[in-house]
Amino acid sequence: MNALDTMRALAATQAVREAAAGEVIFAAGQPGTAMFGLVEGRVRLSWTTEDGHEGYELISAGDVFGAGALVTSDHSRLSTATADSPCRLIEMNRERFLFAVQESPLFAIELLASVDARLRDIKVMDRT
Repeated sequence: MNALDTMRALAATQAVREAAAGEVIFAAGQPGTAMFGLVEGRVRLSWTTEDGHEGYELISAGDVFGAGALVTSDHSRLSTATADSPCRLIEMNRERFLFAVQESPLFAIELLASVDARLRDIKVMDRT
Protein backbone atom coordinates (compact mmCIF):
# COMPACT_ATOMS: atom_id res chain seq x y z
CA MET A 1 0.00 0.00 0.00
CA ASN A 2 1.20 3.55 -0.70
CA ALA A 3 0.08 7.05 0.32
CA LEU A 4 -2.33 7.32 -2.63
CA ASP A 5 -3.96 4.00 -1.72
CA THR A 6 -4.60 5.30 1.81
CA MET A 7 -6.03 8.51 0.39
CA ARG A 8 -8.30 6.48 -1.91
CA ALA A 9 -9.55 4.38 0.98
CA LEU A 10 -10.48 7.49 2.98
CA ALA A 11 -11.76 9.64 0.11
CA ALA A 12 -15.36 10.71 0.01
CA THR A 13 -16.95 10.80 -3.43
CA GLN A 14 -16.82 14.60 -3.44
CA ALA A 15 -13.07 14.50 -2.76
CA VAL A 16 -12.36 13.28 -6.31
CA ARG A 17 -11.67 16.21 -8.61
CA GLU A 18 -11.03 16.48 -12.34
CA ALA A 19 -8.70 19.03 -13.93
CA ALA A 20 -8.39 19.82 -17.63
CA ALA A 21 -4.97 20.09 -19.26
CA GLY A 22 -3.58 23.55 -18.51
CA GLU A 23 -5.82 24.09 -15.47
CA VAL A 24 -4.11 25.56 -12.40
CA ILE A 25 -4.79 23.36 -9.37
CA PHE A 26 -3.13 25.80 -6.98
CA ALA A 27 -0.81 28.79 -7.42
CA ALA A 28 2.36 29.85 -5.62
CA GLY A 29 1.57 32.25 -2.81
CA GLN A 30 -1.96 30.96 -2.22
CA PRO A 31 -2.83 29.57 1.20
CA GLY A 32 -2.63 25.78 1.19
CA THR A 33 -5.55 23.88 2.68
CA ALA A 34 -5.32 20.46 1.02
CA MET A 35 -2.94 17.90 -0.41
CA PHE A 36 -3.60 15.88 -3.54
CA GLY A 37 -3.17 12.33 -4.78
CA LEU A 38 -2.92 11.96 -8.54
CA VAL A 39 -5.11 9.10 -9.75
CA GLU A 40 -4.78 9.75 -13.50
CA GLY A 41 -2.79 12.18 -15.63
CA ARG A 42 0.28 14.29 -14.98
CA VAL A 43 0.80 17.53 -13.01
CA ARG A 44 3.64 20.04 -13.32
CA LEU A 45 4.80 21.76 -10.14
CA SER A 46 6.82 24.87 -11.04
CA TRP A 47 8.54 27.51 -8.94
CA THR A 48 11.09 30.31 -8.95
CA THR A 49 13.74 30.40 -6.23
CA GLU A 50 14.81 33.56 -4.41
CA ASP A 51 17.94 33.74 -6.58
CA GLY A 52 15.91 33.63 -9.80
CA HIS A 53 16.30 29.98 -10.75
CA GLU A 54 13.25 28.19 -12.06
CA GLY A 55 12.48 24.63 -11.17
CA TYR A 56 9.82 22.13 -11.95
CA GLU A 57 8.74 18.64 -11.11
CA LEU A 58 6.42 16.34 -13.04
CA ILE A 59 4.01 14.45 -10.83
CA SER A 60 2.81 11.13 -12.24
CA ALA A 61 -0.26 9.05 -11.48
CA GLY A 62 0.22 7.31 -8.15
CA ASP A 63 2.10 10.23 -6.55
CA VAL A 64 0.90 12.68 -3.91
CA PHE A 65 1.77 16.38 -3.66
CA GLY A 66 0.99 19.51 -1.67
CA ALA A 67 1.37 17.88 1.75
CA GLY A 68 3.24 20.89 3.14
CA ALA A 69 -0.14 22.61 3.34
CA LEU A 70 -1.23 20.16 6.01
CA VAL A 71 1.82 20.01 8.24
CA THR A 72 2.57 23.70 8.76
CA SER A 73 0.26 26.41 10.00
CA ASP A 74 -0.43 29.45 7.80
CA HIS A 75 1.11 27.66 4.83
CA SER A 76 1.54 29.51 1.54
CA ARG A 77 2.10 27.41 -1.56
CA LEU A 78 5.70 27.52 -2.79
CA SER A 79 4.89 26.25 -6.25
CA THR A 80 2.18 26.36 -8.87
CA ALA A 81 0.52 23.06 -9.75
CA THR A 82 -0.81 22.87 -13.31
CA ALA A 83 -2.47 19.89 -14.96
CA ASP A 84 -0.08 18.81 -17.72
CA SER A 85 -2.78 16.51 -19.10
CA PRO A 86 -6.38 15.78 -18.13
CA CYS A 87 -6.24 14.63 -14.49
CA ARG A 88 -8.25 12.95 -11.77
CA LEU A 89 -7.14 13.91 -8.26
CA ILE A 90 -8.08 13.02 -4.73
CA GLU A 91 -8.15 16.08 -2.50
CA MET A 92 -7.45 15.63 1.23
CA ASN A 93 -7.97 18.43 3.74
CA ARG A 94 -6.21 18.74 7.11
CA GLU A 95 -9.01 17.02 9.03
CA ARG A 96 -8.88 13.91 6.82
CA PHE A 97 -5.06 14.02 6.84
CA LEU A 98 -4.92 13.98 10.65
CA PHE A 99 -7.49 11.17 10.70
CA ALA A 100 -5.37 9.16 8.22
CA VAL A 101 -2.22 9.64 10.30
CA GLN A 102 -4.05 8.67 13.49
CA GLU A 103 -5.80 5.63 12.05
CA SER A 104 -2.91 4.46 9.87
CA PRO A 105 0.46 5.72 11.15
CA LEU A 106 2.09 3.94 8.22
CA PHE A 107 0.43 6.62 6.02
CA ALA A 108 2.90 9.19 7.38
CA ILE A 109 5.83 6.94 6.47
CA GLU A 110 4.37 6.30 3.00
CA LEU A 111 3.99 10.05 2.52
CA LEU A 112 7.60 10.71 3.58
CA ALA A 113 8.84 7.98 1.25
CA SER A 114 6.88 9.55 -1.62
CA VAL A 115 8.31 13.02 -0.95
CA ASP A 116 11.84 11.61 -0.62
CA ALA A 117 11.59 9.78 -3.95
CA ARG A 118 10.24 12.90 -5.67
CA LEU A 119 12.98 15.16 -4.28
CA ARG A 120 15.57 12.97 -5.97
CA ASP A 121 14.08 13.75 -9.39
CA ILE A 122 13.70 17.58 -9.23
CA LYS A 123 15.06 19.50 -12.18
CA VAL A 124 16.45 23.04 -11.86
CA MET A 125 16.81 25.40 -14.79
CA ASP A 126 19.05 28.47 -14.82
CA ARG A 127 17.30 31.62 -16.09
CA THR A 128 20.51 33.18 -17.47
